[in-house]
Amino acid sequence: MSLPNRLPWDSALVTGASSGIGAETARLLAAHGVGRLVLVARRVDRLDQLAAELREAHGTEVELLPADLAEPGPLAVVEARLADADRPIDLLVNNAGLGTLGPLHSLPADGEEREIRVNVVALVRLTRAALPGLLERARGGVLNVSSMASYQPAPGTATYGASKAFVTSFTEAVHEEVRGSGVSITALCPGFTRTEFQESAGSSPDGMAPGFAWMSAQAVAEAGLAAVAAGKALCIPGAGYKVIAGATTPLPRSAKRWLMGRASSTRGRRGT
Repeated sequence: MSLPNRLPWDSALVTGASSGIGAETARLLAAHGVGRLVLVARRVDRLDQLAAELREAHGTEVELLPADLAEPGPLAVVEARLADADRPIDLLVNNAGLGTLGPLHSLPADGEEREIRVNVVALVRLTRAALPGLLERARGGVLNVSSMASYQPAPGTATYGASKAFVTSFTEAVHEEVRGSGVSITALCPGFTRTEFQESAGSSPDGMAPGFAWMSAQAVAEAGLAAVAAGKALCIPGAGYKVIAGATTPLPRSAKRWLMGRASSTRGRRGT
């Protein structure tokens, strides 16, 4: 599935837009005719650079909302922007996310809670803020960035995997709630993607998976935008990952836990 020359939205709001999948999503939106973008992230300098790039390359109208979505105050500001009927948003891309690495007992509790606040609480609140306007206009969509980690338990990244399982289940449920409304909601479930995410989680990409398993952030973003434009509930970029998702589904939960535990212990022995 490829992107049309012009995407069917006039405006979009992208969280976690300062790098990785979020930044590539913003670039693709601008290149494919979405004329107004609202970019949300913590790193103001990165947002400034991206905004300048998009304005120069495509003449895009770019609004910046620096915000830490783990904090109630900044999150409320973004919610209010999504609900502003005078400046409607046609597409919400919930890309912001955090990850931690290690056995749960060794990780700070505050960090795990922060991860849940960004990956789950902010995503639910922003989706809830966007939907009334989308449904009233009977057009637009929500793209929630989940993960292949949502398909099985993830020892060593337990909170991250559980948070993404929530995102996928939540998105599929709301997809059915709005079916036939003209609004689409899609869960994007990428596998290993080359971004800064691994470093921020305290891991090294080199030891996590062989080179052929990695996808570019641009390819993942393109797949996600094509899927939400087509009204799909789920998007798993890459043929290999589609096979993996299908293969793991019939396995007993005990087998999934054992396999993922083995993978986690192998990563630990390789120094990742």
